[in-house]
Amino acid sequence: MDISASTPVVTGAGRGLGRHLMDGLLDRGAQKVYALARDPSTVRQDRRVIALRFDLLDPSTIAEAARVVADATLLINNASTAAFATPLEADLDTVRNELDVNFEGLYRTIRAFVPVIEANGGGQIVNLLSLLSLASTPPMTGYSASKAAAHSLTQALRPVLAAKGITVHAVYPGGIDTDMLAGVDAPKTPAAEVAGGILSGLAAGYEDIFPDPNSQAMSQVWWSDPKSFERAFSGVATAA
Repeated sequence: MDISASTPVVTGAGRGLGRHLMDGLLDRGAQKVYALARDPSTVRQDRRVIALRFDLLDPSTIAEAARVVADATLLINNASTAAFATPLEADLDTVRNELDVNFEGLYRTIRAFVPVIEANGGGQIVNLLSLLSLASTPPMTGYSASKAAAHSLTQALRPVLAAKGITVHAVYPGGIDTDMLAGVDAPKTPAAEVAGGILSGLAAGYEDIFPDPNSQAMSQVWWSDPKSFERAFSGVATAA
């Protein structure tokens, strides 16, 4: 795809990976980027950026964003949340919050934006998943489950949205050096590098994008030996 010809929307654009995705889209020629964040004041100011309030736990903000971004052709679902607890210790309300944000909020967003993208002749939806969509790590039980659900949703959407001229892309990064993983002792890739890998994969038309060296290496294990892949994550994320 030609990123310079798209009209992108990035959720969670106020910081971390979302901010780098926004910058990368502008660097690759996007004339306008809709930057969605819970606090629009955190979005970097640029004449090409339109910041909007957006909260995955507030359906009214999702609906309003979809109404405003009437010319959107590319939706990058980046916003998410994560907590740290093992299966028998996790607070169920916290797990529910992860599912509400990372799965239900994602689902609502896609359903709100599909008519917009379809009306503009089709386009792309990009879902930021995780290697933990493919194998769970015990210290991130709720996050892993929510991202696995989002992985399943992504696959279900592909044949349905293809008929509407919309391709659905899944991104499976390894650890990213952002605030979300600040206390995690695991390999992490700079967010700018991950953003570049995502946009390069999208431009190349890849459905499944492994955007960093760690995820690229682990993808080979996943394809060749799924049980070894599962075991590799049995204790990868431990609090520092």
